[in-house]
Amino acid sequence: MYKKTTFKNGLRIITVPEKDTEAVTVLVLVKTGSKYENKDIAGISHFLEHMFFKGTKNKKTPLEVIEPLDELGGLCNAFTGEEYTGYWAKVDNKHVDTVIDWVSDIYLNSTIPAKEIEKERGVIKEEFNMYLDNPMMYLSEIWKKVLYGNQPAGRDTIGTKKTIANITRKQIVDYMKSQYTASNTVVCVAGKINEEEIIEKIQKAFKGISESNPKDKEPVLEKQKEPNLLIHKKNTGQSQVALGFRGYSITHKDRFILELIAAILGGGMSSRMFSEIRERQGLAYYVRTYNDADTDTGNFVTFAGLDNKKLFQGISSILNEYEKITEKRVSEKELQKAKNYLKGKTVLSLEGSDDKANFYAMQEIMKGEIKELNELFKEIDKITGEDIQRVAKDVFTFNKLNLAIIGPFENKDKFKKLLLNYGSKNSKN
Repeated sequence: MYKKTTFKNGLRIITVPEKDTEAVTVLVLVKTGSKYENKDIAGISHFLEHMFFKGTKNKKTPLEVIEPLDELGGLCNAFTGEEYTGYWAKVDNKHVDTVIDWVSDIYLNSTIPAKEIEKERGVIKEEFNMYLDNPMMYLSEIWKKVLYGNQPAGRDTIGTKKTIANITRKQIVDYMKSQYTASNTVVCVAGKINEEEIIEKIQKAFKGISESNPKDKEPVLEKQKEPNLLIHKKNTGQSQVALGFRGYSITHKDRFILELIAAILGGGMSSRMFSEIRERQGLAYYVRTYNDADTDTGNFVTFAGLDNKKLFQGISSILNEYEKITEKRVSEKELQKAKNYLKGKTVLSLEGSDDKANFYAMQEIMKGEIKELNELFKEIDKITGEDIQRVAKDVFTFNKLNLAIIGPFENKDKFKKLLLNYGSKNSKN
C-alpha cells in the first residue's frame, strides 16, 4: 500500500498510491510542537504555523499564498499538536505539481513578515478567546493541566495571552531554523499518483531543506501519588468534566488493549458509559471515552457534559464503570463487539486521500515505523478478556486518577472525597 523513501539528508517521503480516487493529498509533518517549547515561548509552534500562510519568497502576500489553491477548488489547512505540526493540501490529481510546489514553498520559503506577525497576534488572541468561551472545547486543555501542570506537556498548545503578545519575529525565525530540518520532516503523498515520479518531484522540491540537527523536547515528569483535581471556575449552566487516568505511551505493548477498553466503555451509543450515564440515568447529552497516546505520555479519559445539580452523581457513575471493568471480566460477545467497532471505525476513517496521508505520516513521525491495517487488526484480534481486566487493573488505580471540571464551583473538598473514596476501594481490590 505504501513506500517509504529516506534520503541521505534524513528527509523521509511516504507515497501511498490509490487507483479508486481522482484526488491527491500532500502532507508535510515536522516533529515539533508545544512539548518542544519553554515557558517564555509557549505557543510558538502554533504561531509559526499561522505565519506560513502570510508570505513566501515567491508569494509576497497572504492572498498570493492561498489564491492558487482556491482557483483549483483545492483544500488546505495546518494543525499544531504537542509533538508535531502539519501542513497539507488536497486537489484534483491533475494539479499534483501545483500542490507540491505550494506545500514546499510555504514550508521552505516563508518570510515571516513582521507586519503580518502583528496582525496575527490579534487573530490568535481571538482564537484563544474562542476556546475560553467554549468550555467543551477548552476542557481538553484543562485536562492536560491537571495531568502535567506547569511543564510543556501541561501547557495550552496555543500559548498564553502573555506569550502571544510578546513572542518576537527573531524567536519565531530561530525556532523555525532549529526545528524545520530534513531529519525532522516527513512528506506523505497519497492518492492517484505515479509513485516514482512523485518521489523525484518531492526530492527536487525539498532540496533546499536545512540539514541541521533539531532540538529535542524535555522529558515529561510523572510525579503523581494520589488523585489530582483541577477546577476552572466558569458560570455555566452545565459542567464539563474530564475524568480518567494516566495511561500508556504510543509504543507501549498494551496500548491497543487500552484502545479496546475505551471502545467498551465509551466508544459508541451502545457502550457502557453511554448506556448508563445517558440512557439509563439521563445525566448527560454527550459522554465519550478516549485513549490518547504520545511518545512519552498517555492518558485514558471520559469527557461528559453534566447538569450542575447532578454533577456528583455523574462523576460517581463514571467511576463506577471504571471500577466494574476491573472487577468482572468482559464477555466474549461484548469483547468481539468492541473489536468490530474499533476496526470498522478505523476503516471508515481512511476513506479520503487526506485521511490516508495522515494515517501513514503520523505513524512515521510518532513511532518511526508504519503498520498496515491488517497488522494493526491482528494485534486487536489477539486481545483477550483476561488482557482487558489485567490492563484495566493496572491503569484504573488510585495514584493515576485525575479529574478536571469547568463549571460554577470553587470548593474542591467534596470532589476530592469522591476521588479518595474510589482510591480507597481500589486499593483494597
